[in-house]
Amino acid sequence: MARMKGGEVIADVLIQEKVPYVFGICGHGNVGMLDALYDRQDKIKMISPRHEQTAGHMADAYYRVAHKPVATLTSCGPGSANMPMSLACAQADSSTFLAITANVPTSQFNRGPFQESYQHFQADFPSVVRPYVKRSFQPSRVDMLPTAMRQAMHLMTSGRPAPVNLDVPYNVFQEEDDVELPQPRLPGAAKRMGASPEDITQAARLVVKAARPLIFIGHGVTLSEASVELTELVDKLGIPVVMSPNGMGTLDMNHPLSLGFIGRNGTWAANQAGRHCDVLLTIGARFDDRSSSSWVPGYSWNIPPTKLVHVDIDPAEVGRNYDVELGVAADARTFLRQLLSELNGYSPMPTREGTEGWRRSIAEWKAEWEAHIAPNFGMDTSPMRPERVVGDVQRILPDDAVLVCDSGVHHNWFMQHWSARRPQRMLNSWGFSAMGFGVSGVLGAKLAAPDSPCVAVVGDGGFTMTPHVLCTAVEYDLPAVWVIWNNYAWGAIRDLQLGAFGGREIGTSFRNSDNGQPYNPDFAALAKSCGVDGIKVSRSSDFAGALEHAIASNKPYVIDLEVDPNVKPISVGTWRLPPLTPPEPAFGKPWRP
Repeated sequence: MARMKGGEVIADVLIQEKVPYVFGICGHGNVGMLDALYDRQDKIKMISPRHEQTAGHMADAYYRVAHKPVATLTSCGPGSANMPMSLACAQADSSTFLAITANVPTSQFNRGPFQESYQHFQADFPSVVRPYVKRSFQPSRVDMLPTAMRQAMHLMTSGRPAPVNLDVPYNVFQEEDDVELPQPRLPGAAKRMGASPEDITQAARLVVKAARPLIFIGHGVTLSEASVELTELVDKLGIPVVMSPNGMGTLDMNHPLSLGFIGRNGTWAANQAGRHCDVLLTIGARFDDRSSSSWVPGYSWNIPPTKLVHVDIDPAEVGRNYDVELGVAADARTFLRQLLSELNGYSPMPTREGTEGWRRSIAEWKAEWEAHIAPNFGMDTSPMRPERVVGDVQRILPDDAVLVCDSGVHHNWFMQHWSARRPQRMLNSWGFSAMGFGVSGVLGAKLAAPDSPCVAVVGDGGFTMTPHVLCTAVEYDLPAVWVIWNNYAWGAIRDLQLGAFGGREIGTSFRNSDNGQPYNPDFAALAKSCGVDGIKVSRSSDFAGALEHAIASNKPYVIDLEVDPNVKPISVGTWRLPPLTPPEPAFGKPWRP
């Protein structure tokens, strides 16, 4: 045992667990922790962005790319109160980081000192983040830290990942005690639970006997790093695949059996396959409203009569929104390996009788969709058409590039038309849809993948929420690229408002009070004031070259890109917000058996 300060215990456990970064903001409450990090700068690096929300999004994105957790550090009161946004974003998308928050000294609990939350319980910050973390620990003595750190590090990466909070009173960082650090966790300590042999046998029989089988994959397949196994299964059986945005790239989306995203702004082929399949094997996806057309039969799914085999590491998600033919609580990669072993000797779908019509329908739906969308990708306009933006980004970025999308109307276009070639290379704020995730997260992505281009496509509204990321990029030499989708509006909400309320609009467009014309800052000039190169692009023919130059510069770079606000994403499903009248698809019609 060694005599150590609390801050030293925390820092040494992080180092022992090979945590490379702490993303944090200083405050009076965490100076003891900062002092411990000062002595360990050669083993763990402190990066200080200009806002706590950004620290959380950076940590979230780092995990999504590297699948290794990092930590955040914030002070008492408002510093930590800025964290719920990024914690909720990570929790909703099954990402994780250790959120170390400071609190008031234990000797002052329940006395209302500076920045204490004490209305219902002393030092009550853990109640603030309770809905958004897997667990909150509040050790009140130094000798409690080793156990809390061991449990926190294990919990946040075992099972379904989610953030964990370590709330540390001010004095605990600086007080000393004789402590023994926990043993380092062994690789694979977070066990990959598998399915029972009976469930594997039943799943295999359902899939191979289907006339119209389909696979639906989500973030669980990405998190389990099951791309190889998924691809082997698809090639072995010849079954088409639809996916949620956080599952994109686990199967190369240029694969002939990849149908893309399913849902309101998915592809026609994906939604048609979802409507018509007779057996659906779903792995690591939770059937949220946007990937299921708000669960309305006939728009994305018909479950039942479609028989659902639902596999998820979180038993609470199995059967949450649809009745299952077979529910399986299992890790995605373990399940796929078990299923592949069970399927030895089975024939692939293209050689089985009764599947010819399904294969023919899939090919026809893909061709119909491609014929409908293809002409818009080559149009040269000013401002740019959204399809041309997606197409140029796709053409310029190498396969190993990391694309980080923020929340906004631009995300709808990328969900519908982007083809991810590799896993962990398209990051989305999906479940919580937090503006700022893409703007800030690209910095964490760049730290996780320093040799890959990292490009954030963000809305003009979202960027102006956290523009201080430019300062952090300069301070820490992080050559990220921001493509600002400038349509002079909260575009997604403006379109919803115009469509649902008879053309009435308020509070969604950005306008100059003097003349009523569209207004935004000069984002390129704003970037330059921060020491970041920037350029404004208004015409399609100028964008690809600007993006190539931005990536080649290997410096932080901003492209202020004017995009036509009057071109709407193509709806092939629906999204219902009761009691508003739901929109019908702009392409195709729903189908019910």
